[in-house]
Amino acid sequence: MRVVGVIDIGKTNAKVAAVDLDRFEEIAVRKTANAVRASGPYPHFDVERLWAFLLESLAALNAEHAFEAISITTHGATAVVLDASGDLALPVLDYEYAGPDTLAAEYDVARPPFSETGSARLPMGLNVGAQLYWQQKTFPAEFARVASILTYAQYWTYRLTGVLCNELTSLGCHTDLWNPIAGTFSSLVERQGWRPLFAPVLKASDVAGALRAELCAATGIAAGTPVYCGIHDSNASLLPHLLTRASPFSVVSTGTWVVMLAVGAEPKALDEHRDTLINVNALGDPVPSARFMGGRAFQLLLGERAVPASSDVAEAVAKAGHMLLPSIPEGSGPFPASKAVWTADDQTLAPAERFAVVSFHLALMTATCLDLIGARGEVVVEGPFAVNKAYLRMLAAATGRPVFADPHNVTGTSLGAACLIKGSRVRTGVEPVASEIPESFVSYAKAWRKAALQHAGKEKQP
Repeated sequence: MRVVGVIDIGKTNAKVAAVDLDRFEEIAVRKTANAVRASGPYPHFDVERLWAFLLESLAALNAEHAFEAISITTHGATAVVLDASGDLALPVLDYEYAGPDTLAAEYDVARPPFSETGSARLPMGLNVGAQLYWQQKTFPAEFARVASILTYAQYWTYRLTGVLCNELTSLGCHTDLWNPIAGTFSSLVERQGWRPLFAPVLKASDVAGALRAELCAATGIAAGTPVYCGIHDSNASLLPHLLTRASPFSVVSTGTWVVMLAVGAEPKALDEHRDTLINVNALGDPVPSARFMGGRAFQLLLGERAVPASSDVAEAVAKAGHMLLPSIPEGSGPFPASKAVWTADDQTLAPAERFAVVSFHLALMTATCLDLIGARGEVVVEGPFAVNKAYLRMLAAATGRPVFADPHNVTGTSLGAACLIKGSRVRTGVEPVASEIPESFVSYAKAWRKAALQHAGKEKQP
C-alpha cells in the first residue's frame, strides 16, 4: 500500500490529505474552515457542509493519487448522537458553547471522580459527559430517540462505511466516559443508562469496514477500499514517536489546543484544576497529559498578520523583559482563573516584538504544563509551532532539555493518522533546536515563572 487519504478535522480547519506511505509525507492537501452554525437549538458543527467538502476533496485527490486506504483524525470533546435510522438525533454540539454550564452543579454531582477517569472538570462542553448530560436533560424527547452514541472521528467512519463504532483515544480524551486504568466505560455511563447506546469500541488501527459502494462510485475510489477506525488528533501526533522513539519523551501537539503528552513520565499526582489529565494512546495505554488553548491565544493576539521575530529581535525582547502573563483565553490551561496582563504597553511594541512576547508566553505555558505532568527526556513539537523559532528556543531554555521539531512538516496529525495503516513506513524528520540558548532566555524564563505564579496568586487560582 502506497497512498492513503487522510481526513483531518480540527477545531478551526478541516482538510483532506494524500499521504505517500513510502516517503511518509503529504503530497497533496485540500482545506476548508470548520465553521460553527448558530441556528437551531444551539451552536453546532456544520457536518453536512463538511461532508460535501470531504467527498469533493476525496474525489479530486484520488483522481491524482489513487487512494488505497482512508484514515481519519478529528479534534476531541465531541460526541454524535444518532437515531435508529442513523440520522442525527440532535445537532453536533460545539464544545465551546456554554449551554452545559447551566447544569454544572447538577452534573458535578453525577460525574465520576478524577481518580476514576483522569478527566479534569472543564467548562462548557469540553467534557463529553457534560454535553450528553445537558442534551439528555434539556432535550428529553429528542434524546429519547438516540439509538447510538459515537465519538467524533468514528462518526465520519460511519458516514464512509455504514459501520457504527467508537475508539479508545477519543473515549479517553477528558470525556468523563472512560476509566483508563480499568480500560472500560466509567460509572457515569452506567448510571445514566448510556451504556447500551455506545457502539462497539475498536482500536484506532482496526479496519472499520470498506468504503460504501455508492461513495466509491461518487468519488472514483476503488471498490473495497478499507477505512480505518480513526484516532483523536493529539494522539495522532504522538503515534509516530510512540512507534519510533525510546521512552521517556514528550510530544507537544500544537493547533487550536496545545496538548502535551508525556511518555515515561515521572510518577506525579496530577492537578485536575490545572487542566492536567490522563489520555489514552493508540496502544491503549494511559498517558499523563496537559493542555491549554495556545493556538487560539496566538490567533486572538496576533491574527493573520503575524510578523515573525528574528533572533536579534527575540533576544532584545528577552533582555528587555517584556512579558505576557497568563492566561488567554481564560477557563482552561494551567492558570484557568487568571486574566492575561502585559507587563509593558503592548501597543508600543513593534509587530515582531509583539510576536516574540506572545511566542515566549506560549513556550512558558508549555513548559509549565510539562512540569505539571512530570515530563522527562526529549521534547518533540508537532504542528504550527514547529516553525516558530522564538517559541522553540524559549521552550528549550525553560525546560533545560533537548527540543526537537520538524520545520518541513507542521501537520503531525495527518501523518499520525496515516501510521494506522498496516505496513506503513513510519519515520520522523525532527531536527534539534539550536543547542546554544542565550542566557537572556534562561533568565527570562525564570522571571516569567515567578511573575506568573505571583499573578496567579493574586487572581486566586483554584
